[in-house]
Amino acid sequence: MLSFFQNLFKPAPKPDFAALIAAGAQIIDVRTKGEFQGGHLKRSQNIPLQSLQTQLGKVKKDKPVIVCCASGMRSASAARLLKSNGFSEVYNAGGWTALRQYEK
Repeated sequence: MLSFFQNLFKPAPKPDFAALIAAGAQIIDVRTKGEFQGGHLKRSQNIPLQSLQTQLGKVKKDKPVIVCCASGMRSASAARLLKSNGFSEVYNAGGWTALRQYEK
């Protein structure tokens, strides 16, 4: 019984962002345009959170989507929005700087 509760509250395993990026995952940075211009990943596409709903057509449903922002709050909202609109493979990377190590 104890193991049931331990597994119930166990955090989900962290996605293998390196493998996802190598496989062609889309990186959507949901920070504002100004924040994005201050620094971003080369492969990322900037779609600010406040305009994501109206720009869903820019994101491909047949590829994994990695969302990022400054700290993880907006990207968590973006991930929920994408999932509620039929995107099945969505990953919240949190702050965009966490993905820099995978950039080539």
